[in-house]
Amino acid sequence: MERIMKWFRSRKPKRERTYDEEKREFEMAMGKPFISIRIEMPEGFEESCPQFLNLEKDEQFLEEVEDLVKKRLTYDKHGVKPQS
Repeated sequence: MERIMKWFRSRKPKRERTYDEEKREFEMAMGKPFISIRIEMPEGFEESCPQFLNLEKDEQFLEEVEDLVKKRLTYDKHGVKPQS
């Protein structure tokens, strides 16, 4: 609850802020931090467009991405460079 109150107090009236920015800031205050990334379809895979678009909802793919993030954060924390 304190994080929510801190979020409300920290808001400055800025008319140029978009709804998405406000929504993201509120969601960060309410729950776990998250990132949103944009991944473009790799060149040469244009014929796989439907499969590519389905990755957004593919639970196994999302778990693999989450594992990749965990590995990267672990490597960064311990100062070890990930193997290519």
